[in-house]
Amino acid sequence: MKKRMGRIRLQVALDCLAYSLETFILNNVEQGSTVATDSWKSYNFIEDAQCDHEKSKQSSSKNNESLYGVHLVTSLIKRLIRGTFHGRFEPKYLHNYLDEYAFRFNRRKSKSIGKKFMRIVQQVVKSVKITYPEIKWDMDPISEYYAT
Repeated sequence: MKKRMGRIRLQVALDCLAYSLETFILNNVEQGSTVATDSWKSYNFIEDAQCDHEKSKQSSSKNNESLYGVHLVTSLIKRLIRGTFHGRFEPKYLHNYLDEYAFRFNRRKSKSIGKKFMRIVQQVVKSVKITYPEIKWDMDPISEYYAT
């Protein structure tokens, strides 16, 4: 059976607690959808979120394709970080890198260059305008989180 990849959504998680994972899933997954995860206990809330939950125990899995999409996207992002950024990038910009990667991945099969360009322009127009002083004095949101 040939595996097909759909669209992806990526977000930086400051921790791996059930609350953080639940917030992401509730904001990004339609009720009634099937969510495939490993059998980690922080995903136990998924049944309560009115989603079907397929658990896959990775250590005993003989079928390496159980979380094919997760492994594929993770390896491609690692390649992006190691190849394009040579392992050196600012963690405070990780969310921007993931947004750009998701944009490119979700449009990888688009035949129309004009449609891609139109989507980029739409996102630029919708985005929040940042001034030079805001960039110059930009604080690292990850270190701000841990400082409190």
